[in-house]
Amino acid sequence: MVVRVRFAPSPTGNLHLGGARTALFNFIFAKKNKGNFILRIEDTDRERSKKEFVDNIIESLKWLNIFWDEGPFFQSERTSIYLKVIEELVSKGHAYRCFCTKEELEQKRLNQITQGIAPRYDRTCLNLSSEIIKQKLSQGIPYVIRIKVPDQVLIFKDLLRGEIKFDLTLIGDFVIAKSETEPLFHLSTPIDDYYQGITHIIRGAEHISNTPKQIIVYRAMNWPLPFYAHIPLLLGETGGKLSKRHGAKSVLEYKKEGFLPEAINNFLILLGWHPKGDREIISLEEVIKQFELKDVEVRPCVLNFKKLIWLNRVYLRNKPNEEILKTVLEDEDFFDLKEFIKHFDYSQGEILKIIELGKERATTLKEIFQSVNFFFQDFNYEKELLKWKNYSFEQIKESLQKVLTNLILVPEEKFNSSYLKQILDSLSEDKGYVYWPLRVALTGLQASPPPLEIMEILGKQKTLKLIEKAINLLS
Repeated sequence: MVVRVRFAPSPTGNLHLGGARTALFNFIFAKKNKGNFILRIEDTDRERSKKEFVDNIIESLKWLNIFWDEGPFFQSERTSIYLKVIEELVSKGHAYRCFCTKEELEQKRLNQITQGIAPRYDRTCLNLSSEIIKQKLSQGIPYVIRIKVPDQVLIFKDLLRGEIKFDLTLIGDFVIAKSETEPLFHLSTPIDDYYQGITHIIRGAEHISNTPKQIIVYRAMNWPLPFYAHIPLLLGETGGKLSKRHGAKSVLEYKKEGFLPEAINNFLILLGWHPKGDREIISLEEVIKQFELKDVEVRPCVLNFKKLIWLNRVYLRNKPNEEILKTVLEDEDFFDLKEFIKHFDYSQGEILKIIELGKERATTLKEIFQSVNFFFQDFNYEKELLKWKNYSFEQIKESLQKVLTNLILVPEEKFNSSYLKQILDSLSEDKGYVYWPLRVALTGLQASPPPLEIMEILGKQKTLKLIEKAINLLS
């Protein structure tokens, strides 16, 4: 059997972490088994489906390096297939037209609740004669199409959760289409899964309740069932449903904030599966080698964003500076950083050194440049920041003057961190007395990278100018 899996998002919103994890698990399972990964856009909800959401889904998957083998297919372009199946279901008596109005259905529902009965359709239209149906159709009376649900207990096997049982008498004859050309989710999804040869349906646990309805369609059409696997729910940091504050941001929002796709993928795969040993850092290639569907957990997973930030920092530190610079210069999400860099006279080699310094404290791409923005802007600071321990302002000024005098004598070709360290270390036994005010003079910050590396990047003239500025502030 050739494994065929699919990711089938509805384009009624942007792709979020939950959807991205579903796509990732399907992608990994396909690659592990040398199968095919299909992308299908379920856009039968014409009112809510938007092209901008389709674009967002596709861009998000590409950014995460989740590439599909077939598609994207659009359900809106497959109406003829659904029409054929609907006609067959109706002709064989597995489905029927229901002419009941919304008001009538609501009254039935209220009556059942009053009687202590679980609300379900009472099959008023199940046995309408062909003459009555023709009459209602000729009068243009609106209708929907319901599938006849057998009164039995449905049992299906979930590859992760074992046998799952549903009492179908509690479901009732549900609506599968608004008309012959307007199928709903519970009809179009199993039809496409069958005709696209999907062998394994891997999706979130929130879809467990949808499975029996889709199996009913399979059985009515006498189609062989696919395998089902429902991966664990994702919960917000507080343990509740995902919200905007707790993880429901779109994937591309994380991209704009400066997270790396490698870190996002690593984070997502750990939400339900774990590599051998105590490893937390694992590449997509390694996951594909190790992954076994049976090892996926079923307990709900809580999103721990501290772990995501930690993972991103690890990947950021290991990412070549050349790749970081390329991303910043080429990706429109970092247009502001690109403009930031462009207006200052640094060589590419110096920019790469700045990135290296910024990586030490950064957790995202944007934070790299935020932590070293003193390289790219004029800055001011309060003179109190220059003070070290109990030294007076006059003593701090003397330290800076001594540094300035010695640096003036350093030849341009020797203005590098190793040589400058020899000079500055010789000025005082109290290294903080020399380096603290110097670092503040060079950055205007209380916390920043070491001054030696900063001076090497700034060069002699810029360094001297900033030290003179600090001396003048103390004067």
